[in-house]
Amino acid sequence: MSRCRTLCVGLLLAVFALPVAQADARRITFGERDLRQGMRGTDVRVLQGFLTTYGIKTSVDGQYGSRTRNNVRRWERKSSLPIDGVMTRNDAATLRGQVDPNSSTLQTAPAAPVAAPGPNATLGADGKAIAPAGAPPQVVAVIAAANEIVGKPYKYGGGHGDWDDSGYDCSGSESYALHGGGLVSRALNSSEFMSWGEPGEGQWITSYANSGHSYLVVAGLRFDTGYNNSSSSGPKWSDRMRPGDGYTVRHPAGL
Repeated sequence: MSRCRTLCVGLLLAVFALPVAQADARRITFGERDLRQGMRGTDVRVLQGFLTTYGIKTSVDGQYGSRTRNNVRRWERKSSLPIDGVMTRNDAATLRGQVDPNSSTLQTAPAAPVAAPGPNATLGADGKAIAPAGAPPQVVAVIAAANEIVGKPYKYGGGHGDWDDSGYDCSGSESYALHGGGLVSRALNSSEFMSWGEPGEGQWITSYANSGHSYLVVAGLRFDTGYNNSSSSGPKWSDRMRPGDGYTVRHPAGL
């Protein structure tokens, strides 16, 4: 009886711990934990974007599958590191230093060339954005995250209590996309976006916010929950801009 009780308690703890672990993974930034095959999360998405910028094209889906592992091994080989397909915290610092011009980490291999600002993302037939070649990894990750919620309905307060929600409001949508690139750690409301980041338009990412609404422009496409997107007001991409009068314009540092 005692063994059965212990087993049952263990199974219950595992069941309840799983969603917690998954939720935590959505909030972990790149470099906070060792990454290996079978893991998933925002930090995996940023890793995949970094590998692509380095010159090893990797799908940005947030899942550390066999292809990501093989690409990590390719990167390890090029960087003269032990080849095991595991992205350790130290490896993450090295990779960030190779591809992020704002990082103070010493480079151990030549950095892949970074495209000059300007190329625009394109809008696919499915309504999802396609990142331009050479976009910084954070931009690629932001676009990939935004694509995950395209088509979700508008929901007031959506995305503020849980990243994975049944719908999203304007600032919840913006927060979800930026969190995908590791640029925010929690959902912000539109008023908070008025003081987020740095003043003015960004080279790749720009936030427009006032006390009642906020939206993003990423690589030339608008990610918004309204204004001529369609009859639906949920999060969507659009190649049509909207008047920015009355909005506070901000951008993430370096982007």
